[in-house]
Amino acid sequence: MNFRLGCAIWAYKEWVGDLFPPGSRASEFLQLYSRRFTAVEGNTTFYSVPNAEMVQRWATETPPGFKFCLKLPRDVTHQGLLVPQIPRAIAFLEQMQGLGDRLGPIFAQLPPSYSPASLDDLSSFLTACATKTPLAVEVRHSDWFQPSHTNQLNAVLEKFGVGRVLLDTRPIYECPGDPQLNSERRKPKVPLQPTVTANFSLIRYISHPEQEMNQRFLAEWVTHVDQWLRQGTQTYFFVHCPVEARSPANARHFQQLLEQHGAPVPALPWEAIAPPPSQLSLF
Repeated sequence: MNFRLGCAIWAYKEWVGDLFPPGSRASEFLQLYSRRFTAVEGNTTFYSVPNAEMVQRWATETPPGFKFCLKLPRDVTHQGLLVPQIPRAIAFLEQMQGLGDRLGPIFAQLPPSYSPASLDDLSSFLTACATKTPLAVEVRHSDWFQPSHTNQLNAVLEKFGVGRVLLDTRPIYECPGDPQLNSERRKPKVPLQPTVTANFSLIRYISHPEQEMNQRFLAEWVTHVDQWLRQGTQTYFFVHCPVEARSPANARHFQQLLEQHGAPVPALPWEAIAPPPSQLSLF
């Protein structure tokens, strides 16, 4: 399976009745989610590191082929330079090995304060960590997107076989209105540079709550994903939304666009689940 699709989280109570059957309990969310999508971004590890027992439970509750693409803890990525945090990062990577074949690429989301001036620090960090498990890096400082720094960053990532996380926030910044108005954390407005630096690609697509607003952006992604899959690049595509209740439907819509285009993607497990029977009216 070279293409996996999912959302940023698996536990969201407003998905009950839509993604999840009516009456679903929170303890069932991961099991239900993993039988509808094929991967999850797993933002939870950014805030709290799960213990070995929880990691094992995640692996047990999910089917073969499902992947967790977890985020390095903020205690690793948001404390200044990365090199001093190498022991903590390695401990996290080793603990996540408990997921076994459910473990996908782990990614470091670097803060806006982490600039190209720290490229040597990043290189040293990857030297120590990139052999432990597939890694990806997301940069947010605006200077990384200047051509000279972009080329240097991509060269370092390619050297270590590390993926570059592709963050696409265009739908929420280039469409009318502000869907982030009531959001506690606003996504960064950074240029999109659809570059592949490893044998996999990890896309974080910040969708607009109104599905039609996503069409022109998703059309571009259909072309990119189709091309990368035909070249043998394993592709992970995660759909976010400022209105989290809309994320699953927007992800499902992207799957449908890929299928209509003829892209070599596996069927979405969600489509094989029969909807609950509707109650017949007596009148």
